[in-house]
Amino acid sequence: MELRVINYYLTVAREGSITKAAEVLHVSQPNLSRQLKQLEEELGVTLFKRGNKKITLTNDGILFQQRANEIVSLVNKTTHEFTQQKDSIGGTVSIGCVESTASRMLSKVLREFSKRYPLVRYDLYSADGDDIREKLDKGIIDIGVLLEPIETAKYNYIHLPYVEKWGLVMRRDDPLAQRESIGLQEVSSLPLIPPRRMIVRNEISSWFGFSEEQLQIVATHNLLTNASLLVEEKLGYAISVEGAHEIRGSKNTCFIPFSPVRTTGHVLAWKKTQIFNSATQLFIQYMKDNKKA
Repeated sequence: MELRVINYYLTVAREGSITKAAEVLHVSQPNLSRQLKQLEEELGVTLFKRGNKKITLTNDGILFQQRANEIVSLVNKTTHEFTQQKDSIGGTVSIGCVESTASRMLSKVLREFSKRYPLVRYDLYSADGDDIREKLDKGIIDIGVLLEPIETAKYNYIHLPYVEKWGLVMRRDDPLAQRESIGLQEVSSLPLIPPRRMIVRNEISSWFGFSEEQLQIVATHNLLTNASLLVEEKLGYAISVEGAHEIRGSKNTCFIPFSPVRTTGHVLAWKKTQIFNSATQLFIQYMKDNKKA
C-alpha cells in the first residue's frame, strides 16, 4: 500500500466523485479508478458504492478513511520532525573528560555549541583515562577527552590544542613549595602518589630513569581530589597535571612543575564502530572545525 494511493483515496472520499478527484489530483479518471480498484483488492473489501455521478463510502470505506487520515497525519508529523532537525537538533551528547585544563575548555565549547543547538543536552562524566576508555568501549559514553598517551587502535581521535605541565602537588608549607620547579632526580627520592593508569606510570618512570619498583610509591590515584587529602596529611607528593590541581586543589596545597619540563597533550576520542545520534555527530564535527580556535 503506497502513501500516494492513500492520498488518492482520501481525495475521492472528500470530493465524493472520482471525476472531481481526478481533476484535483491531475490524473486521468481511468488511472484513478484502476488505482482504487487495486486498493480494494489489496484490502479485500469494498470501499465505495458507485453511483452514476457520486460515490458513497461503505462501512469499511469509512473505517479506512479514518485510518488513512491517521496514517497521513503521522507521516506529515514525522516528516516535519526530521525536517525541523536541520535547524533544531535535539538529543543528548555524553562526554567523559579527565580533570585538566581541558575541563575548562569543554565548558566553553559546550557554551558555544549550545548557542547553535539550544535543544541539545549533555551527560558529563569525570574520571581518569582508564574509566573513560572503558565506558567508551561499552558505549556508555560517546566521546572522551583524554590525556595522552592513549591506545589508539580502537578509536578515532583528534588532537586538541591544550598542553598540560606535569609536576608535584605538595603542601604550601613544604620546603619545596618555594621552588619554581623541581628536578626529576630529586623527585625519585620522595614518597609519591602517581596516577593509577599503568601507561602513565610507565611513562613517568621513564622520566626518572628508574623502574617503578625503585620509586617510593605510597599510593595511586585516579582523580586528584582524594590524593590532595593524602598530601595534606603529609603522606606523600601527588604527581599530577597542573590543570587538575587548578580545578581540584585546595588552598593548603600548591603545584610545582618538573624540570626539565614534561608536558602532555589532549585528544578527543570516540570508538570507531560507534553509531551516534545527530547531535553527537554535529558535536564531533564542530570540534574538528574548531580545534585550533
